[in-house]
Amino acid sequence: MSALEIYNTLTRRKAKLEPIEPGKLRMYVCGMTVYDYCHLGHARVMVAFDVITRWLRQAGLDVTYVRNITDIDDKILRRAEENGESISALTERMIVAMHEDEARLGVLRPDAEPRATGHIPEIVAMIERLINGGYAYAADNGDVYYRVRRFSGYGKLNNRNLDDMRAGARVDVDEHKEDPLDFVLWKAAKPGEANWSSPWGEGRPGWHIECSAMSTCCLGETFDIHGGGPDLTFPHHENEIAQSEAATGKPYVNVWMHAGAVRVNQEKMSKSLGNFFTIREVLEVHDPEVVRYLLVASHYRSPINYAPESLSEARKSLERFYHALDGVELVHGDVEGIYAERFSAAMSDDFNTPEALSVLFDLVREINRLRVTEPTRAGALGQELRRLAGLLGLLEREPAEFLKAGATGLPLSEAEIESRIEARATAKGNRDFAEADRIRDELAALGVVLKDSREGTRWSFEAPPA
Repeated sequence: MSALEIYNTLTRRKAKLEPIEPGKLRMYVCGMTVYDYCHLGHARVMVAFDVITRWLRQAGLDVTYVRNITDIDDKILRRAEENGESISALTERMIVAMHEDEARLGVLRPDAEPRATGHIPEIVAMIERLINGGYAYAADNGDVYYRVRRFSGYGKLNNRNLDDMRAGARVDVDEHKEDPLDFVLWKAAKPGEANWSSPWGEGRPGWHIECSAMSTCCLGETFDIHGGGPDLTFPHHENEIAQSEAATGKPYVNVWMHAGAVRVNQEKMSKSLGNFFTIREVLEVHDPEVVRYLLVASHYRSPINYAPESLSEARKSLERFYHALDGVELVHGDVEGIYAERFSAAMSDDFNTPEALSVLFDLVREINRLRVTEPTRAGALGQELRRLAGLLGLLEREPAEFLKAGATGLPLSEAEIESRIEARATAKGNRDFAEADRIRDELAALGVVLKDSREGTRWSFEAPPA
């Protein structure tokens, strides 16, 4: 197993992973604010850290993976009021939907999913420590603010200077703040809002303090990896560092990891542009494994372009893999370690999934070369292909299931396709090769591809060129 190197957003370089506790690794990833269905950006983070977790465990580490749920904030309050439902009814419904979405994408559940509302005492205790240390102050309106200039390391994650931030700050004027850059830790409740008791009055936590409290509660005051989406580096993660390190006096996180953004037809995904898609909207149209492949095919730090042509390419790539496995009897046998070694080297180099996939394509070429002349060896290579792909959460279905999955919109049913195949076999038996070719061509025009072998004729679906 190659030594694992990871790019650290904090240091802006790759370095060898050195777990705090040998053999164990503690990782926290910022999860969803559950006021609506998860979108493609959430899918990117879900899948990226699912692959990362799978590989860390493959590398022999005992991983504790925590991904939080924000179940109280302004967006949740507004949406519950708009819907005429309780906060708990809204958040529970969205959490169930989130779990359905991630399951369809083949994402394994985290080891723990702490909820903000389940950690109010820890949040209040952390705010009290910050006030006692001079890092926070209670305003006369019932809010509590973090005193940004009190923390000397503020801006280190994003390499930002406080004065530059102050000059360019777009901060609403708030006469209760000492400084426009200060941010809220505790919000006083407005009449009728959900609230909890605190030394500063009835209210609820600010967004940033939730993650500081939940992460340190679940993983300790210093842990190995903190991850999230590209939009969280500032201010959310910068604020987490400031809060946590001021409260504990210890380094908060050793390695910061951030997934790349999702763009739609080369534009930023935005509701105002009309190119905003939820996971379930996408999966109504596209095979979940095709979507997962698209998300895996780019390096986790790189942006992804979600477009019809990129999905088409993702499907074609998966079809190549499944066609290689189709009709091959998988067996456990001796396989040169070069494929596993190259795969390991790619994944150990900051989880380089594009390079890892290139190893799988090399396996496919070798399987296809040997499937007739050396079927046993082809079967062993097929087994290795499936094993390595499984570390990316791919190729976990039977080939026939995937290869026929795209045929749902065809004007022919599966039974009708099988009937045409039988008619073709009859025509060939009668040496009516013109009729046999006509049937093959008719099916091919619909995307139904026939493969003849000694065992008979199998079919699969390949979307015809547009």
